[in-house]
Amino acid sequence: MVVASISGCATVGDQEGAAAGVAARLLSAVEAGDGDAACAALAPETAKSVAEDEPCPEAILDKSLPRPGQVVETSVYGQWAQVKLTDDTIFLAAFPEGWRVVAAGCTPQASRPYDCSVEGD
Repeated sequence: MVVASISGCATVGDQEGAAAGVAARLLSAVEAGDGDAACAALAPETAKSVAEDEPCPEAILDKSLPRPGQVVETSVYGQWAQVKLTDDTIFLAAFPEGWRVVAAGCTPQASRPYDCSVEGD
């Protein structure tokens, strides 16, 4: 996966806000039935994985993602971000065009990694 810095001048708060915005747009698009907009929020490898059996705009709507919730916490770690919402955790990566979702519909699994309904390979 190729990622790049979003902006050398952006503050952590700016980056957190941008990541949270992309996460919210993904879930809002799914709730509205707008598969094209939802897929536009995904990282390339994630969109490819979602589209394994049918086109991404159709497949993403079948992934049982939760309704958009309130952002509880956003953390940025270099080129990676985690957005915790009331009913979901979304992981993002920085790309030249901005933050993109690499995993969504994620729930913690005790001492194991998150279990995600949408993720790339």
